[in-house]
Amino acid sequence: MRAACIALFLTLTACTQFPTLDGTISGELTETDYPPLVPLEPLLASAVPVGADPVQTTQTLEARISALSARASAMGNRDVIEGSAQRRLRSHIR
Repeated sequence: MRAACIALFLTLTACTQFPTLDGTISGELTETDYPPLVPLEPLLASAVPVGADPVQTTQTLEARISALSARASAMGNRDVIEGSAQRRLRSHIR
């Protein structure tokens, strides 16, 4: 089955007519001075590595973790619904 699909695909692509590309680029573009290509290695060697300081990142993340943990424990220690509303809801459930 796979071979039949591949053969059908190849047969269909063999019938494709490609557009003519001659004369599609204007003379203005062909006469343009393009910048020269340069090797990439010297550019990479002179580049300053940009990266995060691992010590500062760790300290920042640990501070956020402790702040979020404190906030979560504070939220866990309080009632979501105040007492009067909670009693009113319980009275309707029974």
